[in-house]
Amino acid sequence: MSSPFDALLADPAVAQLMACLNGGGEETRIIGGAVRNILLDIPLSDIDLATTALPEEVMARARHAAFKIVPVGLQHGTVSLVISGRLFEVTTLREDIETDGRHAKVLFGRDFAADAARRDFTINALSLDQSGKLHDTLGGLADIKARRVRFIGDPDQRIREDYLRSLRFFRFHASYGRGVPDKAALAAILRQRVGLLSLSHERVRAELLRLMQAPDVAATLEVMADMGLGQLLVGGIEQPRRLASMLAQAPWSDALLSLGAAFVMVPEDAARLHERLRLSNREAERLARAARALVRLKSCHPAATHDELRRLMFEFGQNGALDGLTLWEAEAHQTPQPAARQFLLQTTVPVLPVSGADVISRSRLRGPAVGQVLKGFQAAWIRAGFPREPAAIASLLEQAINRANPPSP
Repeated sequence: MSSPFDALLADPAVAQLMACLNGGGEETRIIGGAVRNILLDIPLSDIDLATTALPEEVMARARHAAFKIVPVGLQHGTVSLVISGRLFEVTTLREDIETDGRHAKVLFGRDFAADAARRDFTINALSLDQSGKLHDTLGGLADIKARRVRFIGDPDQRIREDYLRSLRFFRFHASYGRGVPDKAALAAILRQRVGLLSLSHERVRAELLRLMQAPDVAATLEVMADMGLGQLLVGGIEQPRRLASMLAQAPWSDALLSLGAAFVMVPEDAARLHERLRLSNREAERLARAARALVRLKSCHPAATHDELRRLMFEFGQNGALDGLTLWEAEAHQTPQPAARQFLLQTTVPVLPVSGADVISRSRLRGPAVGQVLKGFQAAWIRAGFPREPAAIASLLEQAINRANPPSP
């Protein structure tokens, strides 16, 4: 009888790894996401394994099999192996002996059921042995069939072990769940919500960006909004309907722009995200440009003219203008602007056609006065519709120079 796991177990690299690590009193199984995704008919990303063998034994067997060993994760009992150019993580079974909501102290163990019980959600606690037998000690298979994300055991205890699990719950529900999220989980998240403040900004940022890539993120964000979690995490109000609208119109949008649709209405919102989530300078500047472009577009009625779109590109660049347009189209009252998008995609970004050297060569001005002329020229050039003809440019520059340094009578 065929099994959904046949192709995985027949994978040459997987088969080599399982043959290497099994036997001699040790057992290794495929665990977590790979098993879950196959049952959900979702493409695999990583293939992780759990083993009774200690890390030293794993590395000894890997050397004998001529696998490449990557020394990353050893402090957590994880050995990373490269087989045929592919990375596999093999982690020795563990049991928690102490947790503080952010980190855990563990002991190595040999009990797969105990290792499964320390995980977060039932759908992540399934394991597959070398023979193809599926091991489910916590009801994960039933939850997968019901498309239900459920904490293992006591939700409050699971969350107190690592407060990031509250956010992971929403990401997993948005990725694999259906319908209303598990009520026991939501109640526990509310009870333990203050613990989210103990997490590092970087961990929260990474988890929120992952959430933004989940298929059902907008509906899940609406649940989070009802619970006040956006205000708690980033000091802002979630905009789930705006996010849903953007994703419906712009499926090419990435996680950062989705974060902008969810939380950024004005430039100050982008600044707050930068601070609260420790966004990189590049990420923060992108959201700030998009927010400023959005504010500018909101003043365009009923739609932006070509000159307004050119000014948008001049001030915020092509990508900033496109990001702003994407957020603008997601507004509740706004309709898609395909013509504007096409114009932005096909039009060259205007570049100021004069420099300080041009001002100096045409006048006796020096120092701050040169900057004033350039500023005046730029404003006049924009008002004139970004002309490119040399005569028009020369005339505007001459006018700007005269305003800064009127000719003697």
